[in-house]
Amino acid sequence: MMLKLAKRYHVDVFQAVVWNYSAAILLSWALLRPEFGHLKAAPVISYIALGLLLPAILIMLGISIKLSGIVRTEMAQRLSLAISLVAAFFIFSEKATTLKLTGIALSFIAIILTIPRQNDNKNKRFNANAWFYLLIVFAGFGIIDVLFKQIAASKAISYSTSLFFVFVFAFGFSFIALVYQVAQKKIRFSWPHIFIGWGLGIANFGNILFYLKAHRTLANAPSIVFSAMNIGLLMAAALTGFLIFKEKLSLLNKIGLVIAIAAVIIIARS
Repeated sequence: MMLKLAKRYHVDVFQAVVWNYSAAILLSWALLRPEFGHLKAAPVISYIALGLLLPAILIMLGISIKLSGIVRTEMAQRLSLAISLVAAFFIFSEKATTLKLTGIALSFIAIILTIPRQNDNKNKRFNANAWFYLLIVFAGFGIIDVLFKQIAASKAISYSTSLFFVFVFAFGFSFIALVYQVAQKKIRFSWPHIFIGWGLGIANFGNILFYLKAHRTLANAPSIVFSAMNIGLLMAAALTGFLIFKEKLSLLNKIGLVIAIAAVIIIARS
């Protein structure tokens, strides 16, 4: 959705992303009151990894869309759920149940059906580089989900403090990249993007905060959080496209949304 809005209003996604993290830092500091008394036990490696991955994966997303089109890229992003689910059962030792697996299976069916079917790659040369960026998008979003779960599972430090440091690292790395690109005259600094980024940062802060809260609340069922989050984003994207961008929903898209609702109900009951 952000990329569609950026294209319509000529927004530089990278600059907006950089300043979004500055707003997220301020909100974390003001609302969550991070504590700094037990930082020796903090998962710093996870903080650094997320700080690098969060802005980097959005850049890779943009490159992938240019090379492969939005349909293939969106599919790669959505199917990264598979990485999260493998981690849930094999890394976080979640127990599988028939009801839970049924809900997860329906999630994947819904993901496939709700992806737009129009061919936006008609004039694109699909080569090895395109596959590489698709793979980066697929792996990147999956790894980010797993890292957030690890942070939420840490008992040595609160998730609110962890969230603050993740945003600090993300802003630090992306700001350095911004300064470098401006210095090299690869992009032109734009003041309005600070305010656009702050608006994005408010939404981003709330999204990640409740994602971590869900992982902390459902500590023994990460697959439920991974699936529900993915399905929620799927439904939000489909409805936004329909209501705001006037995109037409095919019969398969509508069936996919119905299956998505069924998946959420089944996963919740599990």
